[in-house]
Amino acid sequence: MAGRVISSTSPELNPPAIMNAYLTKLMMYHEIHRMKREGYSISKISRIVFLDRRTVKNYLSMSEVGFDEFMENQSERKKDLLPYESFIKSRLEKYPDTSSAQMHDWLKEYFSDLPGKSAKTIFNFVSWVRMKYHIPKLGPTRQYEVVEELPYGKQAQVDFGEYNLRSSQGKRVKVFFFTMVLSRSRYKFIWFTDKYFTSALAIEAHEKAFVYMTGIPEEIVYDQDKVFIVNENNGDIILTEDFRAYTRERSFKLYFCRKSDPESKGKVENVVKYTKQNFLYNRAFEDIETLNMQALAWLGRTANMLPHNGTKKQPMVEWEKERPFLAPYTSYVFKPQQTTYTVRKDNTISWKGNYYSVPAGTYKGRGSVVVVNTDNDHLMVSDLKGTEVCRHLLAIGKGQTIKNTDHTRDKKPLIDEMIEQLCLMFDNPLPGRQFLNRIREAKPRYIRDQILILRKTIENTEQSIVMLALDYCCKNNIVSATDFKAVVLRYTQPLPTGPGAKVLHMNPLTGVLPPASLIKPDQSSIEEYQLIIKPKN
Repeated sequence: MAGRVISSTSPELNPPAIMNAYLTKLMMYHEIHRMKREGYSISKISRIVFLDRRTVKNYLSMSEVGFDEFMENQSERKKDLLPYESFIKSRLEKYPDTSSAQMHDWLKEYFSDLPGKSAKTIFNFVSWVRMKYHIPKLGPTRQYEVVEELPYGKQAQVDFGEYNLRSSQGKRVKVFFFTMVLSRSRYKFIWFTDKYFTSALAIEAHEKAFVYMTGIPEEIVYDQDKVFIVNENNGDIILTEDFRAYTRERSFKLYFCRKSDPESKGKVENVVKYTKQNFLYNRAFEDIETLNMQALAWLGRTANMLPHNGTKKQPMVEWEKERPFLAPYTSYVFKPQQTTYTVRKDNTISWKGNYYSVPAGTYKGRGSVVVVNTDNDHLMVSDLKGTEVCRHLLAIGKGQTIKNTDHTRDKKPLIDEMIEQLCLMFDNPLPGRQFLNRIREAKPRYIRDQILILRKTIENTEQSIVMLALDYCCKNNIVSATDFKAVVLRYTQPLPTGPGAKVLHMNPLTGVLPPASLIKPDQSSIEEYQLIIKPKN
């Protein structure tokens, strides 16, 4: 470019990393201008180059000289963290594998006056110090060695993958796939599903793979995936119930890689990558059955037919040699292990972070359990005998409560029936029904308790007294079962009246009446008050 000023950002005076950064931005600048000359809009350029529209617009407003000045200013910008450069340099020289996050924490620990900076700013400055003083970030280097080819029929490797496809309507569809590869022949199998893998689905995929390979290898290598194992403690593997039962039926041995060590099963890792890049890339999704048919066709014409890049041999030809060494395949019917779930007091069960209702009455005290299985998009709840209790649509997400309306106990018919039965206990049911309806309206939440009190009172009282009490309550607007009971008691045991009434005088403390308590005040006659208030003529 004519008139270009060589600055600290120029490739002639900088290390390769800075030169590459400069060239990358320079190429981006010219590419944006080229697309603009060809008639692309700013929005379309932004989508193609993955830059913000404002950045694209800013690049388009610059001349070549202006772009050089912009890059020069970028390199000479004031760095607020320069006072801490020596500290960062000394730490990086002593600990070259230090991350920028760790350096940020050290800066906050040793410098109370550290200005508030974002993690990205710290990262950029630490990277700048590394480039300036040529301190690369070093990490532990893993040593590898060539592994001899395993005998025919000895081993297979298994892994899972997922991928986002586009449907014909342009919608994104996530698919999940199971892969198995024979370690010696590199003969591959893949199977797709539109659901997350469970132990049951993984077992189904194993059976499909064994049918495709017409045999079972001696050993299968796995990741420590939650589909297969519940827990691992220094080599002690606890398998899921279903998978443990399955492996007892099948003849192969299990080998689980160490945690976070996928390179121990590199053959199948390559198959996952190969499937994504060669088969799934830019493929339109129709339905899962069609995708599996297309996958089998791809295995037959490409994945198992073309020479393997490592062995230089065709997997199909090698599989013909390996097939006699595989254990013969026999059909297997998978019977999932019954997994029981505790029924809570509120007649719900907890399943994968959500609560699902069961019919009222399923909870019969401590120890109430049900069996839970899945069927496509439904959750099926059964009793221990296998009889289906209910089913729900599987919820998306966690923390939700899914409740069927028919699982709620409808108390209204029962209360209506109790009221009708109680009315028949009165000689005249009509006023009894009116009295009960008024109680129900006044105390709807406690109507059942009110009915039980009334029933017990009526059962232990003569009908004539019951009707007297009912008549009294209706006339005096009494709407309480306890008050009705008190009225009944009043008619049953009337209080003594007249001169023969006995009055008890008691001192609650000593039992002896003090003399002052017997003094009676003087009483004035009414005539005296009438004389006082008599009006004057």
